[in-house]
Amino acid sequence: MCDAPFIIFEPTLTLRDSYIAGRMSGLSSWKAEGLLRTPTWLRLGVKKKGTASRDAREEPQGSFFTKRNNKKKENGSMSVSERKFGTLSTGEEISIYHIENKNGAYAEVIPYGAILVKLCVPDKTGKLTDVVLGYDDVKQYEVNGCFFGATIGRNGNRIANAKFTINGKEYQLAVNENANNLHSGPNGFEKKIWAAEVTDNAVAFSRVSPDGENGFPGEFKVTVCYEFTDDNELKIHYSGVCDQDTVANLTNHSYFNLNGEGSGSVEGQFLKINAASFTPVPDSASIPTGEYADVKGTPMDFTKFKAIGKDINADFDQLIFTGGFDHNYVTDNYVPGQVRPIAEAYSGTSGIAMEVSSDLPCVQFYAGNFVVNEQGKNGHVYTKRHGFCLETQTEPNSVNQEGFHSPVIKAGEQYQTTTGYRFFVKE
Repeated sequence: MCDAPFIIFEPTLTLRDSYIAGRMSGLSSWKAEGLLRTPTWLRLGVKKKGTASRDAREEPQGSFFTKRNNKKKENGSMSVSERKFGTLSTGEEISIYHIENKNGAYAEVIPYGAILVKLCVPDKTGKLTDVVLGYDDVKQYEVNGCFFGATIGRNGNRIANAKFTINGKEYQLAVNENANNLHSGPNGFEKKIWAAEVTDNAVAFSRVSPDGENGFPGEFKVTVCYEFTDDNELKIHYSGVCDQDTVANLTNHSYFNLNGEGSGSVEGQFLKINAASFTPVPDSASIPTGEYADVKGTPMDFTKFKAIGKDINADFDQLIFTGGFDHNYVTDNYVPGQVRPIAEAYSGTSGIAMEVSSDLPCVQFYAGNFVVNEQGKNGHVYTKRHGFCLETQTEPNSVNQEGFHSPVIKAGEQYQTTTGYRFFVKE
């Protein structure tokens, strides 16, 4: 369970140059500066080059790390283990956490960006298959222009004109896509080092986002917890609290391929989204008009299972604007705080199926239209439509649209939301 305490630390910044491609929307790269560093005594998932490794072997008997960071697997039960993943360009060493259930299926996550690196589940023959795109080298995640596996925050998706107003005060964000802000960048949550805390079947990543970070108001104490259950469900729990009214609309940007990462196009895989409406966009900038549109009778309709590639190249303005599916769907049966199924996908080839559940009102379906020649895991090269995303959220630009679900939380209000990805074999 995700019952880890919130880990508080004071971040500091050290300047560096990095180039983060905005390729998700087919745009040129842009330059960002700054890399979060945490104090040595709180690097629970981070090791400074040249310092002693902090694993169970080196801690006194009964220490925090002996108890928490290397959970043993006994009699087919859950386990969480830690090993070195790689070294950042700054010299800081990053661990990777392996969360394995009683079936042998597992997820792997890192504290850099609170990123999901691997998700291995059985196919119809019982073979474990890694169903998320990603990298083998942590330095690649320092660039990661496609946001593979990343935790996005404080706000996922787009904010029009890179600004918004709360309580009569206007807040200006960086312009990093057209005239707008995408994913709270540059140097959003996916470029921060988070502190890690381990429980029996979960890893919780926590950090303090300082007042004014990326232009957002308030000091935001936030935790993202990855829990992997014996039902082969990856649950992502987001929680936090801020000392000012602010925007809180976190999401995960994993790309799924149910035939396995590196297996090619997902266009032959099937998808159903429990949504009678979507938010149309007026042009390629992908800021919604503020209206809801009925999917019925359009290529946007996924209310019944349909191959992802069936209508993706249709002569339809919405698909022309975005080079394929990259749209927000307003999911059915939304009740605040209640988790319910919102989508399901499956592959007839592998037999792997994925049910997505959430307590959020919307989901962004992105078909990987702008992935181009990414050097991925196991020597694989990812390109256009080799993975698809289902990013739970409020509507894009919801902070500026009164008719949309508000992403604003009040000072002292507990932010809490859960998204689940459950895997099974579809006969």
